[in-house]
Amino acid sequence: MLTLASDFGSPYPAAMKGVLRSRGVTDLVDVAHDLPQGDPRAAAFWLRFVLPEFPPGVHLVVVDPGVGTDRAAVCVRAGDHALVGPDNGCLLPPARALAAEHVGPDADPADAIDVYAVDDPDPRSSTFHGRDVFAPAAARVHEAGVDAIESLEGFVRADDYDDYAIPDAWVESDTASGEVLVVDDFGNAVTNVPGDFLEGRVGETIAVETAAGVREVPVVETFADVDKHDPLVTVGSHGFVECDANQGRGDEAFDIAPGRAVTLSFEEEVSATVPTA
Repeated sequence: MLTLASDFGSPYPAAMKGVLRSRGVTDLVDVAHDLPQGDPRAAAFWLRFVLPEFPPGVHLVVVDPGVGTDRAAVCVRAGDHALVGPDNGCLLPPARALAAEHVGPDADPADAIDVYAVDDPDPRSSTFHGRDVFAPAAARVHEAGVDAIESLEGFVRADDYDDYAIPDAWVESDTASGEVLVVDDFGNAVTNVPGDFLEGRVGETIAVETAAGVREVPVVETFADVDKHDPLVTVGSHGFVECDANQGRGDEAFDIAPGRAVTLSFEEEVSATVPTA
């Protein structure tokens, strides 16, 4: 199959699908076209989370704030998968996740990743490379097969490419400092603090420190463990700690946004400076 992901909204994805279907690609699956606009980091996070659920395929990813500039077009082979899109780092985190699935837990995912620069044809537009550059390239990879990428004309092995790694949080036994990676449509603020920081701490109170102050909230397993609209901290399905609210917006409850710093602490000397209700 060939999947599509972008920040285009509508109707631009339809043009990419038209290009793909005109080149014989019929098994198309939309991942999302409402990724945060112009945010390759957010795209990297969500696709790292979503794409490993798919069987081997070609993944067309277009979150491209540098469209029309000298940024390259790339194809990343990751095990049995291939990702096609702009060279702005958003492809590498999902590629590493896909490669890890391919090589297993005891091997380095980098051993199953190859990056290729893709020669741009003369695009019809300087503002829509999803249609003019990336969709045709993805169709060629789909037709040739992932194992035959290096045989494709205009696909050249690249050693210099843009990479992005999801930043690590600083974690000790009772304190973790990190940042908000993304906020989903429900308002759940996903941090880069690994979920195992909360292991065995469900039912305890944790202090959440942001630029707005410190707020003490419960660590819970499910949203319904607190009253409606009450804030909470939990581990999301992606394995990271979230700052949320039951049937409410965690980003508003904690006054945080992507890129904002957050510190989580079980240390007793931390006292709340923000009301809990």
